[in-house]
Amino acid sequence: MREWLGGIRLSGFMVIMLGLVVLAAFVLVPTIGTYVDQRQQIAALEAAVQLSREQVEELESQRERWNDPAYITTQARERLYYVKPGEVIYLVDDDLPPELEPQEQAPVSEDVEQTRTDWMSQLVRSVTEAGLAQTVAPVTVGVPDPGPTPTP
Repeated sequence: MREWLGGIRLSGFMVIMLGLVVLAAFVLVPTIGTYVDQRQQIAALEAAVQLSREQVEELESQRERWNDPAYITTQARERLYYVKPGEVIYLVDDDLPPELEPQEQAPVSEDVEQTRTDWMSQLVRSVTEAGLAQTVAPVTVGVPDPGPTPTP
């Protein structure tokens, strides 16, 4: 290995060319990184534009549907329960599928019963357990929901 390295002769021209190659690498690498970042931004913006175009097309088709009197009549009948004079409408109150119906509950007793526990000791126990708890739930009351962040 040493003999191989010893056989290499460096001329002034070679040193200058090697220096220019290293200098070009230092100049071009950040430029290429910037180029790649800009291409990614362009692709993201093109995707956002395409999504906006799809939304505009959807809204335009919805606007055209609302210009149709038959569609307006259908929406009024479905949403607002409008009927034509002389028609009778039947509303089904219990139209839930069986799996969504509330489960049977035990009958409610009308007798007042006395509990056999001491509510004061349970209150103290609850307060001390809450005070000694290690995990804290994040505050969600009064904090606005994070909305969609606009993409630059």
